[in-house]
Amino acid sequence: MRMRVNAWTPAPPTVADADPVVRADQVAQTLDGRRAVVLTGAGVSTPSGIPDYRSPDATPRNPMTIDQFRSSADFRRHYWARNHLGWRHMDAATPNAAHDAITDMQLAGAVTGVITQNVDMLHMKAGSRPVLDLHGSYGRVICLDCGVRTSRHRLAERLEDANPGFADQVRSAGAIEVAPDADAVLHDTAGFVMVDCTDCGGTLKPDIVYFGETVPREVTDRAYAMVDDADAMIVAGSSLTVMSGLRFVRRAADAGKPIVIVNRGGTRGDRFAAIKVDHRCEIILPLIADMSVTEAASEYKHLTLL
Repeated sequence: MRMRVNAWTPAPPTVADADPVVRADQVAQTLDGRRAVVLTGAGVSTPSGIPDYRSPDATPRNPMTIDQFRSSADFRRHYWARNHLGWRHMDAATPNAAHDAITDMQLAGAVTGVITQNVDMLHMKAGSRPVLDLHGSYGRVICLDCGVRTSRHRLAERLEDANPGFADQVRSAGAIEVAPDADAVLHDTAGFVMVDCTDCGGTLKPDIVYFGETVPREVTDRAYAMVDDADAMIVAGSSLTVMSGLRFVRRAADAGKPIVIVNRGGTRGDRFAAIKVDHRCEIILPLIADMSVTEAASEYKHLTLL
C-alpha cells in the first residue's frame, strides 16, 4: 500500500466535546469486556513536543516524498542536513499521559497491542508491548542499495565528523524550528556534507516510510493480524488521512468490531465509529485507562471470591 501524497494543510478547526469525563465514561462502557487494539497517530505525540501535519493548529508543510529523495542528491543533502539538526529533538522527547495511559490499559489486559503511525518510538519508551511501527522508526537508517540497517546514533557521529560545528553554526543564527518526522526547518544546506553506506557506498535513508512509498507487506500483515485478534479498536490522535491507517479501521468495521476514535478534529474514519470523541488524547485516554483499570480490578476481585 502506497501512502498517497496530498497537500498537507491543517484540518478545519472544531469545538472540543464539552465534558471529557462523560465522554470517557461512554468510551469505557463501549469497550467494557472487550480487548482493544490501539491505532495511534501524531495527535498522541504532540503533547511531547513533536509537531504534526494535520491538527487544526498545525503549520502547513510540504514533506519530502520518496520520489524527490531518490531523484536528486541535492534533495538528499537538504534532507539530511535538516534531519541532522532535528532528529535529536525527537530522540530527547519523552512519553506523555496518552502514551502512559495506553501502557496502563495494556497491563490491565484491556489493550492487546499498539499499531502506530508515528516514528518517534514513544510507545516503546512508555513500556508498551507489543508495538508495531507501521511507518518505521527515526532510530534506524537503511541503505537503499544493499538494505543494511544501522543506528541513527552511529550515523550522527559520522555526520558530525564530516560537518564539524555545523549544528553550532546554525544555532548561532537563531532558534531552530522543529518539524515533524525528526526534521527541522532549514533553508541553506549547500555546505552540508553527506556520507554513504559503509558496507557498499550506497544511498542512506531513514528507515521511515516516506510519502508515496510502500508500507512493507510483512508489516501490513502483522497489523491486520493484530486487528483480527482484538475485539475492538481505539483510534487515538489520527485524522486517518492516509489509507495506510484507514484500511485497518475498515477491517475492524467489516468484522463488526466497535471502533472508538479520540481525536481533535474530524477524521476519515468517523463514519465507522461507534463513538467519536473530539478532544485531546492526553486528557481522554488517562480517563479511559483509569476506568478500564478499575473495572479490570473489580472483575479480578469478583473472580477470586467465587
